[in-house]
Amino acid sequence: MIDVRNVTKTFDDFEALKGVSLQVEKGDVVAILGPSGSGKTTLLRCINFLEIADSGTMVFDDETFDMHSISKKDISRIRRKTAFVFQNYNLFLNKTVLQNVTEGLIIARKVHKEEAEKKAVAALEKVGMADRLDSFPSQLSGGQQQRVAIARALATDPEIIYFDEPTSALDPELIGEVLSVMRDLANEGMTMLVVTHEMNFARNVSNKVIFMENGQVIETSDSKSFFENPKEERTKLFIQTIQSGRE
Repeated sequence: MIDVRNVTKTFDDFEALKGVSLQVEKGDVVAILGPSGSGKTTLLRCINFLEIADSGTMVFDDETFDMHSISKKDISRIRRKTAFVFQNYNLFLNKTVLQNVTEGLIIARKVHKEEAEKKAVAALEKVGMADRLDSFPSQLSGGQQQRVAIARALATDPEIIYFDEPTSALDPELIGEVLSVMRDLANEGMTMLVVTHEMNFARNVSNKVIFMENGQVIETSDSKSFFENPKEERTKLFIQTIQSGRE
């Protein structure tokens, strides 16, 4: 479905990505793990062209794109098949829950208002927020806001959803409600690429793990092997540190 090869990205003199490659198949739930500053979010943003890579290629739905010189038209075509859930929700504070989900459908995708509202309500029902259609973001908890953001992503009928640390801005007691929604999506076969520090999600929900450090992929494997039989010494240390609660 997506095959990304040799992605590089430099900010001033800092090499954020040093030839990173990954593959995502339809139905995969891929967790990208690693210490802070390892390049996880930069990779995700380059894949969705929120940042333009210095070099690299992407095969998406059997089409090949140069990630540095890709046209705005091709970026738009790819984004119509994808959705992005941000760390800090990115909701419109002056719009209701329903309006936050319909806005992109009506403005960007030219969906008729009635159809957009129908799609929005269905997506909000899926994430357990259909009873808050007229609420504003300020009236919601962080977990509720993130569930609205997920509904906004779902309403576009994406082939894949990118999640950038979807629970990192939440209080601990609110993390579970967001992860529960993501677990349900995984069980329904939604393809997801998730940058996360949530080890339980990576172990129990994802089927593939990519471990990064210093802008490089250190290890890629299925989730069970990653946690039970890691191959690289750095991966073993990371898992030991996580389990002891120090990283």
